[in-house]
Amino acid sequence: MTHLWQMSKGYSIEWSVPSIYEGKLLREFLVDQKVSKRTLTSVKFEGGSISVNDREVNVRHPLKEDDKVKLVFAPETGSQKLLPEDISLQIIYEDGDLLVVEKPWGMYSIPTKEYPTGSLANGIAGYYKELNLASAVHIVTRLDRDTSGLVLVAKHRHVHHLFSLQHQERGVKRTYEALVEGVMADTYGMIEKPIGRKETSIIEREVRQDGQYAKTGYQVLRQYPEAAHLSVRPFTGRTHQIRVHLASIGHPLIGDDLYGGNVKCIKRQALHCKTLSFFHPMKKERMEFECPLANDMREALTELASHENMDPLC
Repeated sequence: MTHLWQMSKGYSIEWSVPSIYEGKLLREFLVDQKVSKRTLTSVKFEGGSISVNDREVNVRHPLKEDDKVKLVFAPETGSQKLLPEDISLQIIYEDGDLLVVEKPWGMYSIPTKEYPTGSLANGIAGYYKELNLASAVHIVTRLDRDTSGLVLVAKHRHVHHLFSLQHQERGVKRTYEALVEGVMADTYGMIEKPIGRKETSIIEREVRQDGQYAKTGYQVLRQYPEAAHLSVRPFTGRTHQIRVHLASIGHPLIGDDLYGGNVKCIKRQALHCKTLSFFHPMKKERMEFECPLANDMREALTELASHENMDPLC
């Protein structure tokens, strides 16, 4: 069993060694605990430590059953370019390992060259500073600026690494709600089309044969005369994936002018990350979170419902 906790100078984990590691090297044990080489390098050269039964050792130390292994991670300083800011955060869940926050639309997940302040990452850095938490900002699940909803944040490099491995195995799952144009031909559907950068744009993506594999599933929650309310699940994590895939089948997101959406109903792409689930890498249990649909999307749904027998798209 592992334990991770917050300290003013960083994080620590402790393990009790099982019998199967009797006589084996500490290095092998740590690799099996999915401690990355980068993490071990930072422990060695940036101020961390490894001990067995309270005695500092190196990774070539032979283990015995029930040995107590303690790994003290090096403090993280974070990027000097990331300015900590006092930004109100909507924290849904927090423990010593991670944060789940609700990001409003109109906020970047991370700062850009054009917008170096005001991002979710700036706000998290400010929150860490207030807590005296020696950690960089590790956003696991980013959202586009104008997409609202749940975001997962790891509080330490090691936890972020474990979530990255989980991502590769599709263990971090998200569902979105979206408003799209048109009448859907099917109640359920799956879109599998490769996505790549559009040659004429730095930002825009498109379906293209030389792109990366991408898969998106959807379900119609309610069909309006010329618009539909969908539940959407991306099985891969390509940039603008949901937006590109739905536009590619003739149903762009309402409000998404980048991909041909009508902006009459809502002034941003009508996309909200509603549920987030993952296996907690330290607590060893599945966790799931949900947040209500953003206000502007609820208002757009009300408008659509009130005009079912009148002009379409609000």
